[in-house]
Amino acid sequence: MKAALIEPIGFDNLKIVDLPEPEPGPKEVLVAMKHASLNYRDLLAADGGYGRMQRQDRLIPLSDGSGEIVAVGAGVRDWKVGDRVLSCFFPDWQAGPLRPEAVRTDLGGMNDGVAVEKRVFRADALVKVPDGMDLRDAATLTCAGATAWNAVIEVGKIGPGQRVLVQGTGGVSLFALQFAVMAGAEVYATVSSPAKAELVRLLGASHVVNYRDDPEWGKTVMKMTGGRGIDHVVEIGGAETLKQSMLSLGLGGHISMIGVVTGPRAELNVPVVSMQGTTIRGVSAGSRLALSRLVDAMSHHGIRPVIDPAGFYLDTLRDALLHLKDGRHTGKVVIDI
Repeated sequence: MKAALIEPIGFDNLKIVDLPEPEPGPKEVLVAMKHASLNYRDLLAADGGYGRMQRQDRLIPLSDGSGEIVAVGAGVRDWKVGDRVLSCFFPDWQAGPLRPEAVRTDLGGMNDGVAVEKRVFRADALVKVPDGMDLRDAATLTCAGATAWNAVIEVGKIGPGQRVLVQGTGGVSLFALQFAVMAGAEVYATVSSPAKAELVRLLGASHVVNYRDDPEWGKTVMKMTGGRGIDHVVEIGGAETLKQSMLSLGLGGHISMIGVVTGPRAELNVPVVSMQGTTIRGVSAGSRLALSRLVDAMSHHGIRPVIDPAGFYLDTLRDALLHLKDGRHTGKVVIDI
């Protein structure tokens, strides 16, 4: 079977190889992977950017994938051949708060990912894809969808009337926009072009700012709110956007810190944080239980992810990653396996 492999670690060492076909052991299932989606973390992991937090020798990349079960091991009762499933980001994070031991089980980092034609999973490391949900859509949920869901619903507990700010039109941001609208929030969005402004408005954003035309967009957003400020920012930019996010916040506002697209280090105005009662909280992909709730909610509300129109395959994974790196995408970049 074909698989993407990075050996040794380093983006330039990504190649497609033939590996022996796996077989499921007790309490395991074998999944024929159909689709996988890319995240910014995959670029970092390819170059060993997570240091001790990832495998540094030989790695099958990507965390987000969907497929069909083609074999079940002894003792498996919850799954059968033909079931459609998606991967869990942290297989050991089943429910409750995140624990240190669960962090070390992430796919495409510490453990091999899903950029492979067939993969063995533990029976409790998958979530069922509902009838009627497209498998390509499902492949976008493991990391980006789950992280946005965690930020807006599980941790953020966003409700009707709250003001939420999302940044750009990447996967996490568009998911966060859709979930915030679902929850009844008033959504503000920053974008880089008129076409992307039209997209976020179609998805339900009430107020849009072009950050390329307005580098002081934090102050602009504050004015848009009538001086009340944003209640919750889904922060994916990092170093170059955090200051503006804080300028947009109202008293007691929250920042869900997710991404570092513009850099990992930023100056923090500590007195402002203290005086305004600001909460900054790191958010990652959630538990298996949270992912199940996300899937159910999307199915119930008919929410579909925005998928970039560029088409890629396992053989062209390198091109797909470069497409993501160059910022030419809108929504989720998906490869067909």
